[in-house]
Formats: sequence, structure tokens, C-alpha cells
Amino acid sequence: MSPDPGPDRPLLLLGGSFDPIHHGHLRAALDAAAALGADSTTLLPAATPALRDPLAASAEQRLAMLKLAIGDDPALRIDDCELSRGGQTYTVDTLRSLRTKWPERSIIFLLGADAFSRLQRWQQWQSLLELAHLGVLTRPGQALQPPPLASFLAARSDTPRQLRQSSNGHWLPIEVTPLAISATQIRRLLARGLSPRFLLPDVVLDYIARAGLYGAAGTP
Repeated sequence: MSPDPGPDRPLLLLGGSFDPIHHGHLRAALDAAAALGADSTTLLPAATPALRDPLAASAEQRLAMLKLAIGDDPALRIDDCELSRGGQTYTVDTLRSLRTKWPERSIIFLLGADAFSRLQRWQQWQSLLELAHLGVLTRPGQALQPPPLASFLAARSDTPRQLRQSSNGHWLPIEVTPLAISATQIRRLLARGLSPRFLLPDVVLDYIARAGLYGAAGTP
């Protein structure tokens, strides 16, 4: 994991398979940090996501692409704890581990609006707000569909300040730059022999070509 700025600052976590990492992930991470007054956002690559199709790139390859994508940007960090743990990935387990390390710190787990609407499918979803806040990434003007749970609605906070000043228990919509990019889209373009340039960092695209990932061949 990259060096942590300290327990007096909120810990922002953006989980995902990052198969591959792209500009949508990176821009959302920066937007969320700015909105919540955090120094940085930590990218949290999953080992084996429980609610996703099998991943195309290995853990080592996805981690290598993440490192290339963020370079030396101090606003972006990586925690590979889930990759090191291996096996099926459950967010609740990761948050429990972090909460043991930081019992009083504000921890904010970032997730997309679609994932938030299906939160009841997550492992032990009832415990998530006991361990952290949830930051729901939305596009400007997007109608947010929260889980049909009165307790989540009642726990909603209207200000980033409340999330920074408490350790857990709230959820908050966060508007991010509307970049309609998906890892699925990138993989499909590469499989068809088409270039996904400008959808992801060039250094990541170069790595994909060298490794022959997602059906890519030769120089992108």
C-alpha cells in the first residue's frame, strides 16, 4: 500500500476489478477526494469479485496496470490487501480489517450508483454502515435509486463535513465527471481488433499490447 497521509484525514476507498483501469475510474477517484476534502483516494483492486464474471487479467497484471496508471500522482494510492488475501472478495471483510486498524477514523467506501441500488445482494450488507460511510458516485442530474431500505435513507447525510467528522454510518451522493467509459467496452474493442486509445492511459494500453491481454496484439 502507498504511504497513508494520516489518521486525521478521511480514508477514501474505491474498490473494483480494474480489468483494466481506465480514465473513468481515475477521474471519479479525483472528483470524490475533492468533494470530500480528502488528500487522496485509495484504489482497492479485488481478488475475485463475488458478483462479477471471471476476470480476464490476473491479479498481478491488474496491479501492474494500476501502478502504471497512477504513476507518482500523490492524490491516488493503491492498497493490494484483497489481492494478498486472495479468494472470494467481500468488501465487509476488508472494512472490518481497516476498522480494526483505524477504530475512530472516517472511512468512506466509494461505489457506483448501480452497485448502490443492488446493495442488498452484497455479503453482510447490513454491516457496511456500521464499519464505514458510503459515497455513491453519480453523474450530474442522475436519479439515484437507493436500496429499498428505510434505515439507509434515514442515515443519509447532506454534507461532506459530517462524513469527515464521524467514523461511519452515513451515505452521500457524490457527483463526478460523466465519462461513459467501461472496462467491458475496452475489452470488447480490443477483442475486435479496434483501438481503445483515449479511454485509458497510454501506458496501460501499451502494457495490454505487450502482454497480449483481452485479445490485443502488437502495438496499440
